[in-house]
Amino acid sequence: MKARTSQAKVPRRRLVIDIGGSHVKFRIGPRGKIYRFDSGPQLTPQQMVTGVTAVVPPSSYDAVSIGYPGLVFHGRIAAEPHNLGQGWVHFDFAKAFGKPVRLINDAAMQAIGSYEGGRMLFLGLGTGLGATLIIEGYVEPMELGHMPYKNGRTYEDYVGERGRVRMGTRKWRRVVREVVDQLRHALEVDYMVLGGGNAKRLKRLADNERLGDNNNAFTGGLRLWECDEHPLRVYPKHRSGSRTVSTVAP
Repeated sequence: MKARTSQAKVPRRRLVIDIGGSHVKFRIGPRGKIYRFDSGPQLTPQQMVTGVTAVVPPSSYDAVSIGYPGLVFHGRIAAEPHNLGQGWVHFDFAKAFGKPVRLINDAAMQAIGSYEGGRMLFLGLGTGLGATLIIEGYVEPMELGHMPYKNGRTYEDYVGERGRVRMGTRKWRRVVREVVDQLRHALEVDYMVLGGGNAKRLKRLADNERLGDNNNAFTGGLRLWECDEHPLRVYPKHRSGSRTVSTVAP
């Protein structure tokens, strides 16, 4: 695809939806009110759409970004979610919302909003485990959460919410530290961002680690419309003080 050369082509009113295993959160634009409702293992895509459009009708936005908690390949859902209901793979979101839609893995969406250059690994510690690696701007979502870890369980079984409840928060913190250290050394990243609802439960971070902000998912969703989708690239645009502000480009 050719790069977009005119900001006029970017939809002005963008609805960003962040779908998690516990909640669906959504907002229009960079400063709109954040709404939410419960998700859970029975949530279908039509129920998600109905819950959103009951609050923000299609007349209030021009385009939609969706962060989906599962495998997304070339902008399409490629596998049913582990922590939601069924029917997501072939669902027509553009038809349901009545507007153009861009889909991306939910951890990748928050990673894009968190990126400050170099080699970054984002881990989303929530109901499950989301992971995205960004190397010199190129975004690579990863399904680390469902890979085997130990004792017949996956990474998600240990560092996701089920693991925290099973082991208790104190032991869960130790396991998270082990996993974070292993992944940082294996992938040779410059820094890590730990996001998701459970990241706030961590007590200590290394020098090259920082907590994410769930609002960065909305930032990432807005930026999806500032680029062509493949290959997806995010890069530092300019610095403000000591922080790097990023944008997305092909």
